[in-house]
Amino acid sequence: MNRLVIEGLHAGYGAVTVLRDVSIEVREGEFVALLGTNGNGKSTLLNTVLGLVKPTAGRVALEWDGRSVDLTGLAPHAIVREGIAIVPEGRRLVPTLSVTENLLLAGSSPRGRPAIDDNLAYCFDTFPMLKERRAQLAGTMSGGQQQLLAIARALMCAPTVLVIDEPSVGLAPIVVGQVFEAIAHLQETARLTILMAEQSFFQAVDVASRAYVMSHGRIIRTLDRADGAIDHAEIRRAMMGVAAA
Repeated sequence: MNRLVIEGLHAGYGAVTVLRDVSIEVREGEFVALLGTNGNGKSTLLNTVLGLVKPTAGRVALEWDGRSVDLTGLAPHAIVREGIAIVPEGRRLVPTLSVTENLLLAGSSPRGRPAIDDNLAYCFDTFPMLKERRAQLAGTMSGGQQQLLAIARALMCAPTVLVIDEPSVGLAPIVVGQVFEAIAHLQETARLTILMAEQSFFQAVDVASRAYVMSHGRIIRTLDRADGAIDHAEIRRAMMGVAAA
C-alpha cells in the first residue's frame, strides 16, 4: 500500500517538546485533514515531515511503489526530491515575479525540471485564472488568487504527496470556501494525495476523506468518512475535546 506514514513522533524546539507520540498515515489518493486550533502542533508536525524540524523519537517514511524511504534524517531539499511538496502558510510567493515566473522558479527543481513544460500546462489547465493572469505580478493578486498560485507552484514539483499548511489564513470566509473547493476538485480529478493542516474544522471536514484532531501535540480523535458522513455535531464534540485537553 502506498502511503506517507508517521509513527511515534516526538519533536519540538530546544528543550520544549511540542509533538508527543504522534502517529498518522496518509494513503495514496486520500485527502487527510489535520485539525486543531493554533498552538497545538499542526505546523510543527508538517515541518517535521518536511525536515525543517528534527524529531527526537519516531519516524517519518514514504512507502511508495515498493520502496520505503526513511525521511526522518533527510534534509528538506532531499525530501522534496522524494516527492513531498509544501504549500506554506502565508503562501510565501515572490511578489515581484509574475505568475509564470513563480511557477517556473518552482519547476526548476530537480524533480520538476524534466517535465517543466508539461507541468506548467497542467497548472494552467487546472487553474484557468492563473493562465489569464500569467503576466501579472504575484504581489498584486488577491489573497485567494495567491493561494491558488501557491498550490500550483507546489504542483510544479510533480509531488507524490502535497502538504498544505493553513490555506485559510488571511482569507475571507467566502474565499476560504472557494479555495477548499478548488483543492477538493484537484484531489478528486487528479487523485492527489493531500495532507492539510487547518483550523477551520467544519470546512476542512466537508472536503477531507479523513481527519485527525490535534491537541497539545497529541492526536486525540480521528474522523473517517468511510464510517459514514461526518456530521457537525461530531465535529463540535471534537472541538470540545481540543478545548478540554
